[in-house]
Amino acid sequence: MIGAKWGVTDSETALPYPCDAFDPAPTLQVWRGVTVQAPPQALWPWLTQVRLAPYSYDWIDNLGRRSPRELLALPEPIVGDRYTTAGRRQMGRIVSLEHERQLTGTILGAFLSYLLLPGEHQTTRLLLKVVMNPSRLLAPALSVADLIMARRQLLNFKALAEQGPHHNKR
Repeated sequence: MIGAKWGVTDSETALPYPCDAFDPAPTLQVWRGVTVQAPPQALWPWLTQVRLAPYSYDWIDNLGRRSPRELLALPEPIVGDRYTTAGRRQMGRIVSLEHERQLTGTILGAFLSYLLLPGEHQTTRLLLKVVMNPSRLLAPALSVADLIMARRQLLNFKALAEQGPHHNKR
């Protein structure tokens, strides 16, 4: 499928992702990945802020409202929390998580799992897998659209985590 993989290795696509348990026979599977020059504990707070905003192209999916560029004093997410806020609307929900290891949500019929894999020298592989069941005709367009939006999101999380420690805004 065009756009199904970006920034991931074959071994990373072969990993088990929690989203697989929620949709064991998807018609669309896509994987994205980026190396972050920060440990998982520095990346995790940024990733969990997806509850507030999409961190993608804000002018498209957030009605031009900028995703926060400071860490906010959010409570640790729990299963059942909203997955994100886009266009000032709360969307989706968190269906599985493991602190500083993985966050899985569902939105618009898709299940998404972010994995944080610690690497050498205080780095983290941030991996994202999305599974869903669109029609076979719609799947290629959704794959490409997700590539564009998810790539921007992961690169934004990477840049924010690599900036170093931030003070929580209260």
